[in-house]
Amino acid sequence: MIYHIDYVSDGLQVKGYLGLPPQLSHSQGRVLIEEVNDVQGVRITETLACSLNMYQNSNQESLSTTAIKLPLVIYCRGGIGRVGAVRLKWIEEFAAQGYAVFAPAYRGNEGSEGRDEFGGADTMDVINAIDWLSHLSWIDNSKIHLLGFSRGAINAAVAAAVSPHVSKMILWSGVSDLAQTYEERIDLRRMMKRVIGGTPAKVPEQYMLRSPIHYADRIQCPVLLVHGTLDEQVLVEHSYRMLEKLREHGHQPDAHLYEGLQHHFPPPQHAAAINRMFDWLKRV
Repeated sequence: MIYHIDYVSDGLQVKGYLGLPPQLSHSQGRVLIEEVNDVQGVRITETLACSLNMYQNSNQESLSTTAIKLPLVIYCRGGIGRVGAVRLKWIEEFAAQGYAVFAPAYRGNEGSEGRDEFGGADTMDVINAIDWLSHLSWIDNSKIHLLGFSRGAINAAVAAAVSPHVSKMILWSGVSDLAQTYEERIDLRRMMKRVIGGTPAKVPEQYMLRSPIHYADRIQCPVLLVHGTLDEQVLVEHSYRMLEKLREHGHQPDAHLYEGLQHHFPPPQHAAAINRMFDWLKRV
């Protein structure tokens, strides 16, 4: 099941989505959700139907929250506004791997208060979510992972550099240098100048602060980069540069590069990539 959630981030009401694994029974899921409702500033506003068979083990006895420890994936969406919005299907697919999944919509999106700054202050919506989620008794704090897709790689990388709770991070088709994106994506320049405050030449520090390569020296967790080699929205060179920068700082990042694939993978390759990513997450 997926739950629509309101939570407080820097005094703003921000919306997000919480998915639970289908391996749980209905009663088990209800116990976990009751604890979410008890968190100050967090409330569940809607329960969303899913295409997968969630809560399939309906005959299981309910377990107390102390008996359940779930690994968590924070899914950082791409795009801005309606473009690249949280994909509920992805939450289902990730949860089916046995994980709790939380996806912030970011401030300024989907009725959330505030303004999306394309990897600026909105990154606090990820960091603050990690904070309250880490206090849930049924979250395994040793397995809190970040997955940043496209622009979401900015939010994920900044959060990984700041939060002590992050165990592993996946950057999927991710931006690594926003100034490079400005040069490559003529169609995004108007939006970027409006949201960020100018061009890379006018406000270079703002582009640097939104570039994951700038945080490579502060990221302590293992990193996996996933990218299609024919991606035209975020060129694969972004992942090559991030790999190089991480290695410069003593990391040994992993990479799953998919020859001939673009920004979004066709369904069979998408499913295979998810299985491979989660095999990496589950690796000790």
